[in-house]
Amino acid sequence: MPTTDDRNAVTTVIASLVDAWRRHDADAYGAHFTQDATYVTFVGTYYQGRRDIIDSHRTLFAKFLKGTQLADEILDIRFYGPDTAVITGRGDSYKGSKPKKLTKVQTYTLVREPDGQWRIAAFHNTKRKPLMEAISFKAAPALVPASQK
Repeated sequence: MPTTDDRNAVTTVIASLVDAWRRHDADAYGAHFTQDATYVTFVGTYYQGRRDIIDSHRTLFAKFLKGTQLADEILDIRFYGPDTAVITGRGDSYKGSKPKKLTKVQTYTLVREPDGQWRIAAFHNTKRKPLMEAISFKAAPALVPASQK
């Protein structure tokens, strides 16, 4: 059974990840991932391993994501045993003011490693399509998630 300390620990990992992004510190960002972590971007790019995640973010922070911050909103935390947690949330990168509606849905799978630290073993980022959601919900109201009813 997870403890309050476990919940605090995994949410602290996400908060620290957001802070590393704010500082555009690719090494600190990557340190939150396991050595063999997987990372899927919202465009479908697949990165394998901490080094790949660090190197890609070093480039992203210098180019496409230069000057951005990361917004993150945790929707759900579930523990599967004492050493595995899945966090589902919404997120977005942005410049200036934080957006009111975050456009991505994200899944983080965290594991407690032998050193006792929680790290992200898998991350998946999906871009929401609000227009397509609205059309599908109008055509088939039963598709509306319970959390949005």
